[in-house]
Amino acid sequence: MGSVALILKVMPESPDVDLEALKAAMRAKVPSIQDIQEEPIGFGLKALKVMAVVSDQGGETDALEEALSSIEGVERAEIAELTLT
Repeated sequence: MGSVALILKVMPESPDVDLEALKAAMRAKVPSIQDIQEEPIGFGLKALKVMAVVSDQGGETDALEEALSSIEGVERAEIAELTLT
């Protein structure tokens, strides 16, 4: 089995969400996260671009997306980029 590298765009619920606490919660819930970067959206809102590597077995990417979406303070998480490694 191979691996899949993906970048997910995670949108916080509001500009008032503590991004550092959100990053810590994401890293605690998803150990496969390699990097998290902030991306300005506008009006003080920033998205988080999350880079992770997971197995290419069926359902792994969906499970990662669902895990990030379930964290308090996250409005939504969606896959922005995906590539085989």
